[in-house]
Amino acid sequence: MLKKFFLTCSGVDKNLINECSNGEQNKYVGIGATVFFTAVMATIAGSYALYTVFDNKYAAIFFGLIWGLLIFNLDRFIVSTIKKSDSKLKEVLQATPRIILAIIIAVVISKPLELKLFEKEINQVLLTKKNQMTLDNKTQIAQQFTPEVAKINSEIEVLKQEIVTKETETNALYQTYISEAEGTAGTKKLGKGPVYEEKRAKHDASLLALNKLEIDNSEKIKNKETAIATLVEKQKSAETKSQPIISNFDGLMARINALGELPFFTSFFIFLLFLAIETSPIIAKLLAPKGEYDFKLEEKESAIKTWATQQMQQREQMLQADISIDNKVYKDITADEELFNYKQKMARELMKLQADSFYKKQQKML
Repeated sequence: MLKKFFLTCSGVDKNLINECSNGEQNKYVGIGATVFFTAVMATIAGSYALYTVFDNKYAAIFFGLIWGLLIFNLDRFIVSTIKKSDSKLKEVLQATPRIILAIIIAVVISKPLELKLFEKEINQVLLTKKNQMTLDNKTQIAQQFTPEVAKINSEIEVLKQEIVTKETETNALYQTYISEAEGTAGTKKLGKGPVYEEKRAKHDASLLALNKLEIDNSEKIKNKETAIATLVEKQKSAETKSQPIISNFDGLMARINALGELPFFTSFFIFLLFLAIETSPIIAKLLAPKGEYDFKLEEKESAIKTWATQQMQQREQMLQADISIDNKVYKDITADEELFNYKQKMARELMKLQADSFYKKQQKML
């Protein structure tokens, strides 16, 4: 049962292979088994690759099976179409396009399994990238809000500086009228005279202006601090909204790029392994000597080719014979006087009818 299945996988003619020896059958059983297990590896690799895309195991298994069947069909076709001949160079030239196709298939099959084998290392690379992307994202978002925040902060500093300046001016006026009262400055007269009253009034007016300025500027500063808090909240919201995009940065393309950053030779040797698996049926058939099955297949194809050539030649001869007979028959007919007179009579009748018809049309037009 298993032997018949692997023979089917190898793409051989079962009627011919059953007439061959066990050794010849076992050779093609081995080739068929290689084709089958290559398709199994392709199914596993394709399922994992598609799972990283769809994140759904049922969809991944379904499309992975389709991919495995496609690879199986391609490998079976490649092996079954390589014909053995007496010239190794001719065989190699015949197999070259198929080997190139096998290399492409090996690349496609090996890459998803490399992603699985180096999953931990790839996750580390992706984590480093995500962290850097998070920092870069915060920097880019901050660049949108920082200028506005800095502008509002500078406006707050101006308002605070206005209060400090007015406070300094008021304190200076306070010292002035106190010194006048003590007689240490101004008129240098001890007591509260007219000059003292004048300077005291200036101080009181400045103090009232300072109190009003503090109230007004405090309200403005409070509003501006609220605006800064709103901008900071918007900045945090923008960072929060963009973070899931960065967190989901682990798709198939991202993992392939991360794999490319790992040491080359480890990944390359895995590729060579799958290349050896994929090309092994072709290499085995190229290295194997021309066997019993190949001779039987060549004999059968030669017989069919000879029969087809004979059929074509017979049809050509029949055609030539028919042409010769027809030429002779029609040549004899051309000399028949009775047929000539009959056709002449019919031609006259036809010309009369044409003349009558033309006359009637012209008569209607006039």
